[in-house]
Amino acid sequence: MAEKIANRMTPAPASDREIAQLDITREFDAPRDLVWKAWTEPERLARWWGAAGSEIRVANLDLRPGGVFHYSMVTPNGSPIWAKFIYREVDPQSRLVFVNSFSDERGGLTRNPWIAEWPLEIHNTLTLTEVDGRTRLTLRGGPINASAAELASFTAAIGGMEKGFAGTFKQLDAYLAEALARA
Repeated sequence: MAEKIANRMTPAPASDREIAQLDITREFDAPRDLVWKAWTEPERLARWWGAAGSEIRVANLDLRPGGVFHYSMVTPNGSPIWAKFIYREVDPQSRLVFVNSFSDERGGLTRNPWIAEWPLEIHNTLTLTEVDGRTRLTLRGGPINASAAELASFTAAIGGMEKGFAGTFKQLDAYLAEALARA
């Protein structure tokens, strides 16, 4: 498994501020169609998405531009944390563009329960490329419509997000290996 995580600075849209952007590239020992299904089918997403030790409960997954993936992550102490993706682009097998945010159980936008100055919305682009029977995943994300304090909060948290995604993608590795073994 090859993994590259880089933090790069890019100009914020319609602004002279600079924002940090999370940029993760990782290869998985699985065909692209299986990795795509793991990102786009609710029963598969629930098996690997989220923090280690938590349970994902999918309320809704409507995979189309304007559609929503709304879910709760139930922590080991039993507390649900709600979040959602709003899909902007869906290019089957190769690209998802979505905005993710914390939410309430009705899908309304809410603040991060741990970091008060966290951006309300993070714009993400996920691309999948097949490379010799493996899948290269690239995930790029950064705040949109964020205040200076929210941008600073996101920038300060990049190291933690890298660690979090490393753990989440370890779960995806395990799920993909299990799915391939069953096939």
